[in-house]
Amino acid sequence: MFAGLGFGAPLVLIALAALPAIWLILRITPPQPRRIPFPPLRVIADLMPRRETPARTPWWLLALRLALAAALILAVAGPVWNPITGGVSAPGPLVIAIDNGFAAARDWDERTALAEERIMSAERQNRPVAIVGLADRPDTVEALAPGAAMDRLRALAPQPHVPDRASHLATLGAFLSQHGEAEIAWISDGIAFGADGFADSLGEAFAGRTGAVTIYRNPVAEPLMIADAHNGPSGIEVRLVRADPNGRDTGTLRALDTKGLLLAEMPFSFSAGASETTARFDLPVELDNAVARLEIAGETSAGAVGLIDESGKRRRVGLVSGGTVDTAQPLLSPTYYVSRALAPYAELREARRGIPDPVGDLVDQGVNVLVLADVGSLDSETETKLARFVEEGGLLIRFAGTRLAAGNDELVPVRLRRGGRSLGGSLSWDAPKTFAPFPETSPFAGLPVPDEITVSRQILAEPDGELSRRTWAALADGTPVVTAAKRGEGLIVLFHVTADPGWSSLPLSGVFVDMMRRTIALAGRSVAANAGEGKNGADMAAPQRTLDGFGIWRSPPATAKPIPRNHTGRATLDHPPGFYGPSEASIALNTLLPDDRPMALDYGPFAGSLVPIARAATVDLRPFLLLIAALLLIADTIASLLLGGHLGGLGGLRRRPRPRGATAAILALATLAAIALPAGQVRAQGATGEAPQETARELPPISAEEVERAAITRLAYVVTGNPDIDGTSRAGLDGLTRALVMRTALEPGEPVGVDVERDELAFYPLLYWPVVAGNALPSPAALRRLDAYMKGGGTVIFDTRDAMALRFDGAVTPEGQQLRRMLATLDIPELEPVPRDHVLSRAFYILDYFPGRYATGETWVEALPPEDEASRRPARAGDGVSPLIITSNDLAAAWAVGGRGEPLFPVVGPDPRQREIAYRVGINITMYALTGNYKADQVHVPALLERLGQ
Repeated sequence: MFAGLGFGAPLVLIALAALPAIWLILRITPPQPRRIPFPPLRVIADLMPRRETPARTPWWLLALRLALAAALILAVAGPVWNPITGGVSAPGPLVIAIDNGFAAARDWDERTALAEERIMSAERQNRPVAIVGLADRPDTVEALAPGAAMDRLRALAPQPHVPDRASHLATLGAFLSQHGEAEIAWISDGIAFGADGFADSLGEAFAGRTGAVTIYRNPVAEPLMIADAHNGPSGIEVRLVRADPNGRDTGTLRALDTKGLLLAEMPFSFSAGASETTARFDLPVELDNAVARLEIAGETSAGAVGLIDESGKRRRVGLVSGGTVDTAQPLLSPTYYVSRALAPYAELREARRGIPDPVGDLVDQGVNVLVLADVGSLDSETETKLARFVEEGGLLIRFAGTRLAAGNDELVPVRLRRGGRSLGGSLSWDAPKTFAPFPETSPFAGLPVPDEITVSRQILAEPDGELSRRTWAALADGTPVVTAAKRGEGLIVLFHVTADPGWSSLPLSGVFVDMMRRTIALAGRSVAANAGEGKNGADMAAPQRTLDGFGIWRSPPATAKPIPRNHTGRATLDHPPGFYGPSEASIALNTLLPDDRPMALDYGPFAGSLVPIARAATVDLRPFLLLIAALLLIADTIASLLLGGHLGGLGGLRRRPRPRGATAAILALATLAAIALPAGQVRAQGATGEAPQETARELPPISAEEVERAAITRLAYVVTGNPDIDGTSRAGLDGLTRALVMRTALEPGEPVGVDVERDELAFYPLLYWPVVAGNALPSPAALRRLDAYMKGGGTVIFDTRDAMALRFDGAVTPEGQQLRRMLATLDIPELEPVPRDHVLSRAFYILDYFPGRYATGETWVEALPPEDEASRRPARAGDGVSPLIITSNDLAAAWAVGGRGEPLFPVVGPDPRQREIAYRVGINITMYALTGNYKADQVHVPALLERLGQ
């Protein structure tokens, strides 16, 4: 039954032997004694103390605590159900090699879960673990403790490029040479790009013990990838690939702009058994050029993302020819070969026939590129328009010819030597010249140069110091063939040969198409032809935004390096996929190259011992045991509170009170209600036994709410109907209640808001009444009840909250007038400002003044009898507690706290301890209201003892 149960730390189970000792300790430890509350209104109830100390803990509580201890011990032991045991049982370290390239992002959670299970298995076997990310930079392989290996695994993440497994063979070989009994668990993505000899190299390293290598991989490679995305003659063409048929034959392509907004969606499908397909977006030119990102919906990897930069946009190209139009011989047209080369990648516009200003017409049509084929001298107006077009960011491409050779204008990148050079001329060659390889600084760098391309005539450039930097292509003898120069925000490019095969065979070659495509890709880029160069002489572009392994935009990592603008490779660890360079001239670097074709990985000698990637049936039991322990702890806490009497008011769990206590509480409530009734409504029977003059009415029934209010001491405030003021009052009394609980033996309940028109006030020893100007005065019945409350021993704090509004001329504030009208019908004793020796200033703290939120207001209490000089005492008090206290310092605002105990209102005054003094004022007032003038007698003790000594 328990054959599939294992423990990560089995030695911890020895602690189960301590359960009998825990049982003995719990058995002889009694629960907490019951606590008897002692509120003011229950003075006559439950006065007889009862000691109920059980001799032993109840058996059910003992069993609960033992189960709690056992659950904690088992959780610490690390129990695992159905643990995996690994490929082999070897004492050597375990090496977990993970393909963490983009292809692993789709099921990364399953891969890391499998690796975690292998680490936990190694931990149970006391084996060290080494973690190797095959897409990371090769580093020394180090055997770590399982805990450290787990941290290293969690720091691992999919990389947005193809893993270079072969680069790790040296470090793995060094590790295996030191640990001959090591085991390797390779979690593979099953995909290779070109030849991959990693598996064969592992087979050689483990010759004779191939069982020490366990390879985990999915039965088929599931990722779908975008290998190429470019603008074709009929829209954006996307080539999608997969390593082998995997059942995922259909999907959706999404086109997004630079802000991530969806522009279009297009379904795609693979033919049965095919590993490659093509999808096409047919969009207007404006939307076509706004597309910056293509992605496969539902595929979370960098390989499923294709980025399109400025070079992939469809340009509007205007063609202007300096020759005559000959529709009968199109192959002789100067622009025929240019249009055929650019048609798949650009929207071509030709000037309308018969117009006198073809250049101006094309500029007005909003072209990005102007191609002038053998256009000679320009009139001043046309030259001005062309110059403005280039300076504002346009691209001007000019081809040589007899007219340009005889012309003379400034819209050329270099100074030209008039007349040119031709085969058999004065500046002639013995034979046609071929092209030299393109320089590294040229946009054409990397393009092949066929030997069959020859030049028989060209326009020469005058030598100067800038000529070499402005040369994009040259002949074998170093003579420039293509030159370029920055002009304003734009670029001028000159082909020193014609656009037709008259002077050169270049227009007939395939490389001419690539040269034209790369040239028009520069349109709109504010990058100089001779911009800043990198250390290898190529223009460099720094990373702007890059993709992570899941295909999500991230800031460039610290390891990302700039790329040359003619970079043609795929993404690597140093150059992650993304956009490089400024946003207006960005370069897209994709995870895959256009000619990449993924294939299923060949595992060589391990092909027959592959294990599928799947979460094992292993279940870590620690969370369940910790949850059980937490629930048992909660149950134990509730049981302890119940046995200690702290939860006595919970319905059926409450211990039934004895009839004597219940009767005493009812009698106390009845007595209090009788005292609160107006004197005219009560008649006492005479001592002679005469019948009462009117029939006595039965007392109203006492509700459970009234019993609850009487059982617990609470502070109360008068509800004014103003939500802000009532909220401040409640928050203030809540803050004062917290201060009383923390600093005194008094533990009041939550503050209560009362309505003086209908609520019983006798339950509350202290009543806070914020005076609101303009409120309706209480009814006469309510004022009579308030008068009876004050005469019955209650204390009311009238707070006008207008200390900051008091005038120097003595005028009464609206709140003061409201208070005067309210107290006019009450039997109010003579009042005076609180004397320095009043018991209110000594009730708990020694106070010199009584601030609240404000400190400038005066505090008034019932006037004390005149002081007897012969019996001068430290503190004076009358025969009772002052029935009312009047202040204007806004006490509740100073006491008010939020849910986390933070003050809600600032205090206004010079004393930095004003809020603390305000809390002390509230504590003194509460103690004064509850205990009366006994404090005055307490402070007289030294004087009394002195007299007794005499």
